[in-house]
Amino acid sequence: MNHLKLSILVSAFIATTLSGCYMQNAPVHLGQKISGVSLVAGREVSPEEELEHLDSVGAKWVAIIPFAFAPGHSSELHFNHSRQWGGETTNGVAQQIVAAHNKGLKVMVKPHVWVRGDGWAGDFVLQTEEEWATWEENYLSYIMTYLKVADSLNAEIFCIGTEFNQAIIHRPDFWVKLATTCRANFKGKLTYAANWDNYMEVSCWEQVDYIGIDAYFPISDEKTPSVKQLKKNWAEPKKSLEKLSQKFNRPILFTEYGYRSADYAAAKHWELNEKEQPLNLQAQSNTYEALFQSFWDEPWFSGGFLWKWYPDHPKAGGMENNDYTPQNKPTEVVIKKWYTREANIPQAGN
Repeated sequence: MNHLKLSILVSAFIATTLSGCYMQNAPVHLGQKISGVSLVAGREVSPEEELEHLDSVGAKWVAIIPFAFAPGHSSELHFNHSRQWGGETTNGVAQQIVAAHNKGLKVMVKPHVWVRGDGWAGDFVLQTEEEWATWEENYLSYIMTYLKVADSLNAEIFCIGTEFNQAIIHRPDFWVKLATTCRANFKGKLTYAANWDNYMEVSCWEQVDYIGIDAYFPISDEKTPSVKQLKKNWAEPKKSLEKLSQKFNRPILFTEYGYRSADYAAAKHWELNEKEQPLNLQAQSNTYEALFQSFWDEPWFSGGFLWKWYPDHPKAGGMENNDYTPQNKPTEVVIKKWYTREANIPQAGN
């Protein structure tokens, strides 16, 4: 064998070996990060107005959220009915998708179930196999109704469920079958939105494209935690998410994330009295900044959808508002800085 052939073979072997090593640790998200907001549907459908001011944070994606309603401890599920807000109906969702695409925005359709009496779907549980089977039929009908709308209008991502902590544990096979059915009927990407404390229980990560996390991790019990301290406290959950991404070879997507402009913004918000919590604009800005510094440049992180964005932007939020929305608050500047920059993702060999 002459030296030229030997050199070519050796080079090919080295390239293949390096490629294999690189692929094991390669970025699983390529391209610009998903810079999204979670839209609050209006009573009336007026999507053009709802999308007018997204440039104030540099958002390029929107999450459209059609709610369904369930009585507590019941297999019933109600959606797309005449008493529902216009933006949550199939017609309203369709109009929002079209309006978003017309403005050059990309779309995730993200169904939520509101459980009467409990509110949160995470605690929803049934007692008998018959009840669960009926619920699964009703839930499949709900998801397929909106998935067909999303697919017909080329929505980019569809989320098959949101924060079903107990249902994920009790019915693992159902979620695999649901994701498989959605895959066969949707051209875009799929995800599931796991609660921050439940993502290890999800059975369908291999059947979806993004590991979706509603990222309300409690990472500080201070009134106004510093960015430095928050970044330090992010280390452990960040490590866990990276391992999960590597295990399933799927990027992490924060299907929801956000903080109130109030004291203890990075603590367990569900334990606080939201109406009485003192205003703290700095806490909101710090928590957003720390999250971006911790995640935005990671190759396994896809971006996310902040919670939440109200339709009447000029009147939403403001300097005296302690709710989640960053609208008309200093946090808008922080978000826009990150949403409009290219992620600094290391390339192979760096």
